[in-house]
Amino acid sequence: MHTYTQLLYQIIFHTKRNEKTLLKANREEMYSYMASIINNQKSFTYEIGGTSNHVHIITRIHPTIVISNLVKDIKLSTSKMIKSRNLFPHFEGWQQGYSIFSYSPNELETLINYARNQEQHHKTESSRDEYKRFLDQHEVEYDEKYLF
Repeated sequence: MHTYTQLLYQIIFHTKRNEKTLLKANREEMYSYMASIINNQKSFTYEIGGTSNHVHIITRIHPTIVISNLVKDIKLSTSKMIKSRNLFPHFEGWQQGYSIFSYSPNELETLINYARNQEQHHKTESSRDEYKRFLDQHEVEYDEKYLF
């Protein structure tokens, strides 16, 4: 018998202290690096987008991959790459936590567009309000003092 899965996720994490350190000019290089980490772990990256203080990753994760380990690898490896290439001079690291939300495959196109259009989206909604909205929509209990 074979194993068949469709595990579609949106991963969101912020910069340390939610600081706006991810310069637009170098984000694509960072996104490409993140995608290579994901794709090298039997998973697939559909889209990565974000703003100066956070990242949205739309991905399909292979069932043998431990999600927390994947996120840890993305954050650690990307931090090292950012610092070694001096992509974002004021970048101090990523927030300690992260969020992962699961979705139905029929939501894929909406998710891709959402991640792709983060700059436009955040002209009308703060990243804090967006984050709280996702947590509320997915019925995740949280304490506001630990959001950022």
